Amino acid sequence: MNDPADRAAKHPDSPEREVIVHVFGHTDVGRTREHNEDSFVVLDLGTDDSSPPEATRTHTLSAHGALFMVADGLGGAAAGEIASELAVNTVHEEVRERWVKAGGGSAADFAAALKAAAEAANGRIFSYAVEHPESRGLGTTATLAGLLGDTLYLAQVGDSRAYLVRHGVARQLTRDQSLMQRLVDAGELTQDEADRSERRNIILQALGPEPSVKIDLTHQRVGRGDILVLCTDGLSGLVRAEEIGDVMTQIRDLAAACRELVDRANEQGGPDNITVVAARFEGEGLGVAEPDQHVGHAVYRLPGSETPTDPHGEFVPGGGEVAGAGPERRDRGGVGSRLWTILLIVLVLIAALLLAARELHDGAPVQGAESETQQQ
Repeated sequence: MNDPADRAAKHPDSPEREVIVHVFGHTDVGRTREHNEDSFVVLDLGTDDSSPPEATRTHTLSAHGALFMVADGLGGAAAGEIASELAVNTVHEEVRERWVKAGGGSAADFAAALKAAAEAANGRIFSYAVEHPESRGLGTTATLAGLLGDTLYLAQVGDSRAYLVRHGVARQLTRDQSLMQRLVDAGELTQDEADRSERRNIILQALGPEPSVKIDLTHQRVGRGDILVLCTDGLSGLVRAEEIGDVMTQIRDLAAACRELVDRANEQGGPDNITVVAARFEGEGLGVAEPDQHVGHAVYRLPGSETPTDPHGEFVPGGGEVAGAGPERRDRGGVGSRLWTILLIVLVLIAALLLAARELHDGAPVQGAESETQQQ
């Protein structure tokens, strides 16, 4: 595979090919939650330094690359905290064992290590829940981004997001594994309708609720000055991509920019935990990105794999919950994507009708429920 990251990684210590990484991560409990169930890690794989940065941190990318990750725990209170912490710790350990201690390798080896690390995290969280029945429903989203040379490799489960900010514009690199995204993909909803739906936080996969999970593995080549932003839905659900692009472009210091984004989410009520990680890439090891170069969701096929890693075609949903609520939502079975889409639409309509019936019984107006049913 003629991967640009393979070429860039061959001469990581050559000054003329240096890639400089500026990075910061910040998490906040928000305005309504008692516990912070989010976790994150920013990791220089050359030094194994994963200490949370108190200010913007800068390092030269080594041959081993760098790792960035956010996780949003599901299950409520301590259970969510445990799941997200298990996820980031397991991914750190697995990438260190499978990639760093193994002596590195090709870009495909790096991407495979990220995917395997996410799968290992799923297994560890699932085993913990089995051993601790009181933690039933334990799970977490996970968005991993590994930088090797001039290419990002992303492993995605759930609805935390990765954006790339280029020339002031933030574009989403990941695709939400959510009910609303499935309906948008099926043409049943517009993106604007999905963004406004009260059911936008219902996810179809998470690490932990099921013994196996499908990882959405993608890649994106980066250029000089590009900014990677990872965030949980406590931010992306309240702050639009346009705002993220503006803030990251106008505020040079990443620590100040991240805090500004968190403040904006809190100003809108801060109903969920809020986590954001930002990394700006510079140096002569990167080319100059042109505005018309592709930025977005691009599936990365591992050598020897028969099918894409993208789980949005045929896959068995794992589980999830509505963020900020207690009830767990879990689905089982193997069905085609079209049949699964139809089933989801039917469930949404039934839920809306039940809500309308309950409001009629209670003597409450039903206009909101009717409007939502028509939207679906």
